[in-house]
Amino acid sequence: MNVQTRVKERAEEQSSAMSDDQQAAIRMLANDLHRLNHSIMKAVEAGVSVELVRSGRHHSGEGNWGDLMIPVIVTQKGA
Repeated sequence: MNVQTRVKERAEEQSSAMSDDQQAAIRMLANDLHRLNHSIMKAVEAGVSVELVRSGRHHSGEGNWGDLMIPVIVTQKGA
């Protein structure tokens, strides 16, 4: 299970024109997504299917927004 998701690298490429606070927030998000991706892979290897679904959207009030996610877990009968 050595899948390269490149979350950190992609976030760094996209954050080059951001403020220091924005870059720190993006680094935290990239780290969390990296851990989430590994957790999803472990769950799949344990025998469940995982789908992330947008449960809502957070707005800053200044035009910025972000999708909020929940997992939908599916198991096969007999597993």
